[in-house]
Amino acid sequence: MSTPHDSSLGREVAYPTGYDPTLLFPIPRAGARAELGLAGGAALPFAGHDRWHAYELGWLDGRGKPRAAAATLQVPASSPNLVESKSLKLYLNSLNGARFDSDDALRARIIEDLSACAGAAVAFDFGLPPMAGGRDAGEGQSLDAIEADFDAYGPPDAAYLSADGETTVDEYLRSDLLKSNCPVTGQPDWASVHLRYRGPRIDRTGLLRYLVSFREHAEFHEQCVERIFLDVLQRCRPASLSVEARYTRRGGLDINPWRGSVGMPPPPALRDLRQ
Repeated sequence: MSTPHDSSLGREVAYPTGYDPTLLFPIPRAGARAELGLAGGAALPFAGHDRWHAYELGWLDGRGKPRAAAATLQVPASSPNLVESKSLKLYLNSLNGARFDSDDALRARIIEDLSACAGAAVAFDFGLPPMAGGRDAGEGQSLDAIEADFDAYGPPDAAYLSADGETTVDEYLRSDLLKSNCPVTGQPDWASVHLRYRGPRIDRTGLLRYLVSFREHAEFHEQCVERIFLDVLQRCRPASLSVEARYTRRGGLDINPWRGSVGMPPPPALRDLRQ
């Protein structure tokens, strides 16, 4: 079975000179989910997707003229594999010298290759979602002005999470302070967290302390979001829950994993200023 340490992460890799779908590296989700207590084969307690924004997509048209575009890719959370980020960057770069007779031909090739890597149907569209309007335009109430002492930066500590069982609320909370580290290279990953829920009122100071406790934690983006979702679900018992993280760009790509209660519609596709 492939592991993150078998991938191109943390290793010097030659820039691809030709189209090469074998550059794509799948990482099975099962191992990390087992660590979170999700038994293999059991129904997942969430729905979701991993939405990628690609800012540096290039190829040649049928006459050899270079083309450039941005694109949005979406991998379902139900797929058996996630797509490792550096391998995705290298794969997209391998298209730079490849000829395609039409945009539809390029789209079909990317969908076929990424779906084979993920083990499930991947969506692809040219273009990017709009920029978010910020905290004053329906983007939730920020936790980041809370005054408190912080001294725990890893591992993530779900004991900080609690909720008031006497009050039921609908809230949309956000924080720009999520930071974790790549489990292979140790490089920092920065994100804004968007948490929507209905249920007992979550203690905001405790939630912020919990998010800050990821600061030195090493885990892939998708796995961090699943951990947050499950910890909040188990400790705070909301009737419905949505957790989205919008990670900052690296290598012309950013990722936006979302996990939500089964049957819950996904949040609108938006990009943050830091992306």
